[in-house]
Amino acid sequence: MSIILIVDDDHTARETLVAILEGEKYQIELARSGIDALQILEKLQPDLILLDVMMPGMDGFDVCRRIRSTPKLAEVPIILLTALDDRRSLLRGIESGADDFLSKPVDRHELLARVRTITRLNRYNILMKQRENLSEMAERLVSAQEKERQRISRELHDDLGQTLTTHLLSLRDLQNDLPLLPTETLHERIQSLHDESFEIFGKIRRLAQDLRPPVLDTLGLAIAMQTYCGEFTRRTKLPINFEADPSLPMLPDVYSITLYRVLQEALTNVIKHAEASQAWVDLTVEDQIISLTVQDNGKGFVEGNNPSGGIGLTGLRERVTLVGGKFNISSSPVRGTILLAQFPIPDEQTPKEEAA
Repeated sequence: MSIILIVDDDHTARETLVAILEGEKYQIELARSGIDALQILEKLQPDLILLDVMMPGMDGFDVCRRIRSTPKLAEVPIILLTALDDRRSLLRGIESGADDFLSKPVDRHELLARVRTITRLNRYNILMKQRENLSEMAERLVSAQEKERQRISRELHDDLGQTLTTHLLSLRDLQNDLPLLPTETLHERIQSLHDESFEIFGKIRRLAQDLRPPVLDTLGLAIAMQTYCGEFTRRTKLPINFEADPSLPMLPDVYSITLYRVLQEALTNVIKHAEASQAWVDLTVEDQIISLTVQDNGKGFVEGNNPSGGIGLTGLRERVTLVGGKFNISSSPVRGTILLAQFPIPDEQTPKEEAA
């Protein structure tokens, strides 16, 4: 339903406009002055404003200019209602940002025709803008997915691919040398191949867990992150202090996997670039906002330079923004780097302690 704001200091004029429009299924809001209208517009985003020109204090021209200078209201259609019909007044209306004019007293049929045309056009413009936004979001999503595929491809080729190639060459050499090898040497070669196979298996397992950790589905985000931090410490020897709010609610899957990806990439950046001796990970809930903070005591970097060779900080920002979150990162050589990702908790999600 379209919202129409009527701004007129005259009670009879307001009631006349309401009587004309009330059968058209519009939501009508009323303002008795320019100041009153601006206060209403702080909380309301109408589809059309019917604005009287001759009002005491702040006239319609001034109100129109104020509306046009407010970014969130700048595109709202405005029809000026005026008894002035001189060329100078019409030019003032155009300069103030009015879209159309109607002469007082208002003709019922002309008013309805103008209102219907503008609200129809406004809905069309909104729909087109929404489609453009969806198209941009789809492009950004495809780009983020492609970067993720590139990362996986690079890990498969550069890490697993090279390891498997070496493994196959070792097997071929063993096959060629088999008739000449003493038993003890044969056992040593076989044990070496076994160790290599186990290492390859571990890499494949880690890659699969990074893509979609089973613990995320079975035990939830906090346990999944704690487990990842523990494994990351064992693998890299970087101490990580992990803390999670006990009131953490069950989150939408897209939030959970996005926050998990942020943690992965953040810690990867720390170990690759920060030269840190300690990292801290905090998962908190406050004022219906879930926040993930990853901090290190490393050397930091100049903001604007992306130190990552993985998804990258730009990719992380895109990923978080695409699903409705906020992303911020600050860094300095003195205090290291602090990364923050935040999401609003959906209304239907209730913290565990409140649900109990």
